[in-house]
Amino acid sequence: MFIRIFLGIIALTFLVFGIWSLLDPAAMSSSMGVITGGPNGVYETRGIYGGVSLGAGLLAIAGVFRPRMVRPALWFITTYMGGYVFARIVGLIAGDAPTTDFLMFAGFEVACLVVAVVSLVAYRPD
Repeated sequence: MFIRIFLGIIALTFLVFGIWSLLDPAAMSSSMGVITGGPNGVYETRGIYGGVSLGAGLLAIAGVFRPRMVRPALWFITTYMGGYVFARIVGLIAGDAPTTDFLMFAGFEVACLVVAVVSLVAYRPD
């Protein structure tokens, strides 16, 4: 039950963020202190944050309702958040100085990664 609740929270988070990013990518990125520039900035932001987030949300929803999709959803969250956490660590080592808001994102990503890994280890299909 815990894993389904976790996947539901992840789905909701990704879906809301993805819809916002699709509908208003400039405002979304601006709210995070990221400036989208160049002719493809908004287009790329819409695709990366909007499209990928919607896809992730749909996969997490599949994990909530279809037992055979739990592992793929957890693996996706593990690799997705693991990639973010790895890149954040590299950024800190390289000397990047993120704002407090971005450190909160990093904390969220670490928490999601840990919960996804623990869930993968603990998951036993019914």
